[in-house]
Amino acid sequence: MNENLFASFIAPTILGLPAAVLIILFPPLLIPTSKYLINNRLITTQQWLIKLTSKQMMTMHNTKGRTWSLMLVSLIIFIATTNLLGLLPHSFTPTTQLSMNLAMAIPLWAGAVIMGFRSKIKNALAHFLPQGTPTPLIPMLVIIETISLLIQPMALAVRLTANITAGHLLMHLIGSATLVMSTINLPSTLIIFTILILLTILEIAVALIQAYVFTLLVSLYLHDNT
Repeated sequence: MNENLFASFIAPTILGLPAAVLIILFPPLLIPTSKYLINNRLITTQQWLIKLTSKQMMTMHNTKGRTWSLMLVSLIIFIATTNLLGLLPHSFTPTTQLSMNLAMAIPLWAGAVIMGFRSKIKNALAHFLPQGTPTPLIPMLVIIETISLLIQPMALAVRLTANITAGHLLMHLIGSATLVMSTINLPSTLIIFTILILLTILEIAVALIQAYVFTLLVSLYLHDNT
């Protein structure tokens, strides 16, 4: 019970060297691949899910936007597997680190915005000033729209970090309460343990949903600039 509540969010080290890079590279190794013409059920289900997700995100895009399909599918798979692995006991979740999420959000957002300024400069600039704006409000609206544009990658990163961190903290607190109550009151322990199981199921759903939301928002930013 003397364990630090935020100990699981500290980046691990091996012999004083940061192990975060190895942890980040580990999830792709879990994605099964097949060299055979006829795939097994696992590979078939995986391909069906990837095709379904890709179709749902790419339907609204034009030809130029669909060139990002491989990147977006890879992004959602990486975030989902990283979030799910973080639910294992004594594991580290890279997506609880704001720096990690910013490193994913800023390049993707910047790439979408730069593509918009290169291909559709008039439409990109039109977002800063809605049609029919009164003349006295033009400077203020330009500043507000500029701030809202620049804050998009921060919002992406903070949303993912906050949701994953909150779930881990809640599971840690309820798990600690279960251990304490096991020596005091058995019926109360069973109730708290049931809550912990339900919360774990919820966190599995949150891990997948947050991966989808992050990727979908990047897809929407791309759609606005293509």
